[in-house]
Amino acid sequence: MKPECILAIDLGTSGPKVALVTTEGEVLASEVESTELFLSDGGGAEQDPDDWWRAIMTATRRITDRELVPRDRIIAVAVTSQWAGTVPVDEAGNAISRAMIWLDSRGAKYVPEVAGGLIRIQGYGALKLESWIRKTGGVPSLAGKEPVAHILFLRHERPEIYEAAYKFMEPKDYLNLRLTGRFMATVDSIALHWVTNNRDINNIKYDDQLLAQTTIPREKLPELTRSVDVIGTLTPTAAAELGLNENTKVVGGTPDVPAAAVGSGAVGDFEGHLYVGTSSWLTCHVPFKKTDLLHNMASLPSALPGRYFIGNEQETAGACMTWLRDSVFFRDDVLDPGEAPEDVFERFNELAAEAPAGSDKVIFTPWLYGEHTPVADHNLRAAFSNLSLRTTRAHMVRAVMEGVAYNTRWLMGGVESFIDRPFEGIRFIGGGAKSGLWCQIFADVLDRPIDRVADPLSANVRGAAFVAAVGLGKLAVEDISSRVPIEKRYTPDRNNRAIYDELYKAFLEIQKNNTAMYRRLNG
Repeated sequence: MKPECILAIDLGTSGPKVALVTTEGEVLASEVESTELFLSDGGGAEQDPDDWWRAIMTATRRITDRELVPRDRIIAVAVTSQWAGTVPVDEAGNAISRAMIWLDSRGAKYVPEVAGGLIRIQGYGALKLESWIRKTGGVPSLAGKEPVAHILFLRHERPEIYEAAYKFMEPKDYLNLRLTGRFMATVDSIALHWVTNNRDINNIKYDDQLLAQTTIPREKLPELTRSVDVIGTLTPTAAAELGLNENTKVVGGTPDVPAAAVGSGAVGDFEGHLYVGTSSWLTCHVPFKKTDLLHNMASLPSALPGRYFIGNEQETAGACMTWLRDSVFFRDDVLDPGEAPEDVFERFNELAAEAPAGSDKVIFTPWLYGEHTPVADHNLRAAFSNLSLRTTRAHMVRAVMEGVAYNTRWLMGGVESFIDRPFEGIRFIGGGAKSGLWCQIFADVLDRPIDRVADPLSANVRGAAFVAAVGLGKLAVEDISSRVPIEKRYTPDRNNRAIYDELYKAFLEIQKNNTAMYRRLNG
């Protein structure tokens, strides 16, 4: 008999990946589609929810039409997606505007009106700060790249959309709405609204005081459930569009960060994993609720029942390599270099390998769209430092890879302080993990063993499938790690220790010495 499977949908910033995954975590097939990103002056970053759905339908039908397993063996759909976005929908469940995604910072100027007070600590009113941290573990980001700021922006600058909105939905929860017709959010996806009391991990609920502080009306937010709970079955329309049975269950699902934590196999407390895709993060599950306001990270509800994980994210990681490809090496302009070859990133790796460790002291700071953690500063910008007439393209490509690693080391200092112990090893997932050179750079810069997970690009869909399998009673949490094999371990090269310590110190100095300038230029 064919295995029972989960249709896992992972909506990333560049588009969705859809996969057919067995309840044991084996990926039988996957398809990818692209979606458009609309950037605008003032920090705008939007996407079209209908474009998301079109891409998901297209990718899903390419899988279901192949009939790899009978459709009655596809027992559930599980969604993971980009986090901290806002989709305004009407009472019929239709999106009434483009979604403001996690990169959108246009609402930053309105956050102080809900976060401030007479006595301020790091920009927050002391009483409000205490309430947010005690109940949620964190606070609305002053950088404005979260739903609180999005909703405030709509209220002030798009009042017709704000008034017409029946609910404001996270991207994942919007997709579940399209699948089931139900206005639901999971307790992990809603966490970055900072309106739920998370002190009792098994009884998370909206809090009237927090709702009043953020000024978000309760009636404009969806009902809550757990990531592992079945929230319904496919509507006839969704089933027909996806090529699935109408009785296919839809599980609550989880945003990309907690999905990756599960899909990496690092499900034990204090077991770290690093993700490098468009953005990046370094996190682990923890058995306690805690907040580090200085480094903008906190314990947030995990996708796994009764568990927390450390919430953090760095804004641009793999996006720096994409920028290098599209805006520096292969831009359609009067120099006419032509289209980038399909294997351009493999060529980047070969080129970067020609430069020595440390790139002859060329340093790249990867803040192309500001930063979220370990500092919340949307004014920071990227730069190449210490270029000379001897600098080559090989130096620049390797410096970008090393700069992302320096940024992760900066974050790691906060994470390891948070858990009060060093990581014994770090599982590596995402597109960045495909590069053996980048794996070694991370091992050398972080001075930690890096374990590249097999099939690192499938971590999110695998994590979404595991969450569904746990919810359906098909898999135990403690069995997940053994279902995610390690492909290769990269150990730190001690010969590179001195140069990376020196350049990491300079990296931090660049941030410290230029913060005021970036604020003047971009504030």
